[in-house]
Amino acid sequence: MTRQPVPPFDAASAAKKVQAAEDAWNTRDAEKVAAAYSEDSVWRNRSEFLAGRAEIEAFLRRKWARELDYALRKDLWAFDGNRIAVRFQYECHDVDGQWWRSYGNELWEFDDQGYMRRREASINDVPIEESQRRIHGPRPEAERGGPAQPLR
Repeated sequence: MTRQPVPPFDAASAAKKVQAAEDAWNTRDAEKVAAAYSEDSVWRNRSEFLAGRAEIEAFLRRKWARELDYALRKDLWAFDGNRIAVRFQYECHDVDGQWWRSYGNELWEFDDQGYMRRREASINDVPIEESQRRIHGPRPEAERGGPAQPLR
């Protein structure tokens, strides 16, 4: 079974893969998101190291239990063969009501069937006021496929 698009990526297929990832993560459905990764996928997320779909799914459940009202934007940065580099930002709040904007970069590597077998993420968090929020839910249709916006 394949997960389209599959490598090698061109500009259109890489952008499609990035948008599909953004859409999936914005559902906050850990099982759905984890299904995009190979059974033996390995991750580095900040200082955590994960291996396999089960660990990834458990991580995502923990993440979204503490990162409330999570909303994400991903932008394609570069691609080559079976690899894609992404920059992203997301916003969420914690149980105390503090809002956060998190900025990061991801390096992705895919297997021949289009499943991500490796993900490395570096992320920095900035506290913000609710009035400073810029991301309110999934990306509107009018903003899909456009150029990357400045990260500020």
